[in-house]
Amino acid sequence: MLTDTGVSLPSYEEDQGSKLTRKTKEAPFVPVGAAGFAAIVAYGLYKLKSKGNTKMPIHLIHMRVATQGFVVGAMTVGMGYFMYREF
Repeated sequence: MLTDTGVSLPSYEEDQGSKLTRKTKEAPFVPVGAAGFAAIVAYGLYKLKSKGNTKMPIHLIHMRVATQGFVVGAMTVGMGYFMYREF
């Protein structure tokens, strides 16, 4: 099957498992960022349960900063990895 750009596309449909595997091989730091995000959220929920006398808005701000930092760090390392692999 040819598209209007002349690129040949495979004629089979890909199931979800093989698509996830292929995408993970193409961009390995996306699942790392998602896993880190989930881990920080789980840790935040655990700390929320036993927060002591920390106020809720302060706790949420700390968790937001931690998750953003982890995801930005994973993206930075991923871009560095791809640039190193490319050049």
